Order: sequence, then C-alpha cells, then structure tokens
Amino acid sequence: MANAKNVYGRPLQLCCGNAGFTREGFCYVPSADVGNHSVCAVVTDEFLQFSLRQGNDLITPWPSMEFSGLLAGDRWCLCASRWLQAYEAGVAPTVRLEATHEKALDVIPLAILEEYAAT
Repeated sequence: MANAKNVYGRPLQLCCGNAGFTREGFCYVPSADVGNHSVCAVVTDEFLQFSLRQGNDLITPWPSMEFSGLLAGDRWCLCASRWLQAYEAGVAPTVRLEATHEKALDVIPLAILEEYAAT
C-alpha cells in the first residue's frame, strides 16, 4: 500500500475499518485484486438491495470472514465495475474521493465520481 494514490494523485486516505480487498480499511488495489475494490462508497439501503439482487450480499453477516454486514451509511471499498453498474441503474452510492484509489479511473471517469462525491 506504500505510496498508494487517490483519484487526485494525492496520498490515499483511510476508507473505513476492515474494508478493502486486504481488509486494512484502505481501497488500494494489490495485484491479486482482480475485482478492483477501489471505490470508497458510503452505502445506501437502495444500493445494498441492488447489490443483493446482483448476487453480492453485503447485508448478511459472515462471522467466519469477520464480516458483520453493512448498513446504510457504512463505508466500504466497492469494485469499480459494481459501482459503475449501480450508477447505470440509478442507485450508485456517494463516494469519498480522497479514499478512492486511482485505479477506479480505469473503469469510471473522474467527472462521474465527482458528481457522487460525499460531503
């Protein structure tokens, strides 16, 4: 994670605890992360239900994976492609740009991410 950059080329900020591909709370993208978990999103009920319908249950706790399940308002490192899919469906959650890794830009234009910037 050393020297990881956000979408503005500045040092990547913490998204939240126990999130991201490595569960370190940062949305950086190591080479093993083929899912590009780079978007630090503030999830909503609408997004969580959408994700569930797509086959990715982020609501149900998985104690064996040390995952307590997400609630609206939680921050989580999302796959850039899932975020874009939610955007196209009209249910994209807001994004913390300072904690969103620059690899998100491989999938999502910065202008679109900026429209969804969390305040």
